[in-house]
This record gives sequence, structure tokens and C-alpha cells, in this order.
Amino acid sequence: MRLRSALCSTVSVVCALTLLSACGGSTTAASSGDKPLVGVDYPRSDTDFWNSYIKYTPQFAKELGLDLKTTNSQNDVAKLTANAQTFMSQGVKGVAMAPQDTAAIAPTLAQMEAKKIPVVTVDTRPDSGKVYMVVRADNRAYGEKACQFLGTKLGGKGKVVMLQGGLDSINGRDRTEAFNDCMKKNYPGIKVLGEATNWDGAIAAQKLQTDLTANPDIKGVYMQSSFALAGTLQVLKQRGLLVDPKNKKHVFVVSNDGIPEELKSIAAGKIDATVSQPADLYAKYALYYLKAAIDGKKFKPGKTDHDSTIIQVRPGLLEDQLSAPLVTADGGTYGGVPSVKSDDKALWGNNLG
Repeated sequence: MRLRSALCSTVSVVCALTLLSACGGSTTAASSGDKPLVGVDYPRSDTDFWNSYIKYTPQFAKELGLDLKTTNSQNDVAKLTANAQTFMSQGVKGVAMAPQDTAAIAPTLAQMEAKKIPVVTVDTRPDSGKVYMVVRADNRAYGEKACQFLGTKLGGKGKVVMLQGGLDSINGRDRTEAFNDCMKKNYPGIKVLGEATNWDGAIAAQKLQTDLTANPDIKGVYMQSSFALAGTLQVLKQRGLLVDPKNKKHVFVVSNDGIPEELKSIAAGKIDATVSQPADLYAKYALYYLKAAIDGKKFKPGKTDHDSTIIQVRPGLLEDQLSAPLVTADGGTYGGVPSVKSDDKALWGNNLG
């Protein structure tokens, strides 16, 4: 997929990072004709996953007939609040955002609700407050799938490190709680070493290094996001543990995201599995629901026409849980969880030409 805008005819991550304002930021042309103007705040641009989301967003805005303004809050809720104020002053008809601090965003949501500006949150769900729709995958399923894969590979025994994301995020909490719950229920012989990292790759690498020094018998790693991929591979390589899966020294690694580098690493035997979080569908359905909100449409819990399920999280809050498959080298079934092969062309990470 390629980013398209009036000012950028070709796309690269560099465009997304260094020319953000020129490629859909505050200098984006004003709403033209009958196209509704919507705002999208990118939560960060320092991971491959979110850079992919950034690349997909203008494409789907064009397909859905929406004019677009974008900002980047850089994992800072204060910046997100300021960006929301900017959107309101620009007269947007709806806003998509991915608040990383899911508690602190409540006052901003209340203000936008008062102004009758619909909000769709992507990837994360606010702890309180109303939004038109939450677009994310079932993050508890991420933790459960990682647990079943590692539990199967380790034969129910040994030690694993869980490199947690931010526990101020519903995603970090969901993945952590589900992984721990699944291990306790299904694989009580596996000891989990939980490490909070705040989605920071350097912190993750440091804590993994410390854990491996203290526990040289660690045989599994669960990274809650690809933010930890490069550091984890570096640490394993330094310790002589980055070896073929058939080698008895191999440490089984499961990630979450489904970025191209993860898929390549699975094929190369460097890591073993990931859960493909749909960056393309996050961009598509965030904008789809904004357009639906502007058009006055209503939704109810139940199956959708795009292989997902809308659930009611709490009164007045709906969440469209998009499909996020387990991805492995062999496409096998682990602890009852089916997987798809890493070279499957249906995976968005294999279609970023």
C-alpha cells in the first residue's frame, strides 16, 4: 500500500515521519465539495506497526470520500489533548485517535461529546467516556494465543519472560492478564517472569538481558508488541541463543503485530510466532465508522460483514473486534489455536510493496 496525498506522490516511512505536516497534517487542504472533513491523530511514529497505519490512512480516506487532517501525539496524552483542540477549531466532523493512556483521555472525550463530534478509538479502548466505536482486535486473545503456542512448544515446563507493554493501557493489561491466566490454568509448570517495559524497546532488551543472566534456563519470550523485536534478537544473538528452532539452545519467541520484519524472522527461524494485528483494517474501519457516524448510522452487537464481531463493552460503548490470527512457520494448531503460515499472502504484512 502507498500513501497518497496532494503533496506526496511517493511514499516512504521518511515521508510519514519527517513530512507529516505536508502529508496530511495541519497544512492539508480544507474540506472540498461535499467531502466530510475528519481528523486522525497518529499515536506515535517510532514503530513499524504504527508507520504502516500511517501509510494506510490517507489511502482509505480517499476511498471513502473523506477529507483528512492528521496530527501525531507521539505517545503523549497532553499532545493528544492539544491535537484534539486543534481538530475542533478546524471544524472536523469526526475524529479517530488511539490514546495510549486510556484513563487520561476521558476529559477530552467528554468535551468532544459535548460538541457532538463523534470519536472512534483505534487499537485502544478508553477506560471511561463515550466513543462512537472502538476498532481493535481482542487483545485478551493475543495473550491467550501466545500462551498456547509457548505452552505447547515448551511441553508445559520451564520459564518464559513476558515483555509487557504499558500497563496504563488497556492493551497492556489485557495481554498481560490473559497470558498469566492461561498459563496458570493450562500450563502450571511454566514460570512466567513478567517485565513492565512501557512499550520501550531499550527497556525490554535490558530486562531480557538481566533475566537471562539470572535464569539461563529461560526457554520462551512473549513480546507484547514488535517494539521489542530488534532488542530481543540482539540479546539472543549476543548470548548465542539465536539458533535454529531444532537446536536445543533455541529460545521460542512470540510477538504481537504482524509487521513484515516479524514475518521474515519467522520464516528465517529467528522468532517462532506472532499475532497479526491488522494495521490496514484499523485504518480502514476507523474511517469507515467515522463516515457512518457522520451519516447518522447506528450499529448493534453481532457479526459484521467483514469477518469481525461487534461487542458491547459497557452500556453505550461498542467495540468492533477485528480478526487477528496466530502466525507460525508451519501453520499448525497449538493448544487448540489454529495458525496461518508466515508467507500467507492474505496477511497485511506481506502486502506492503
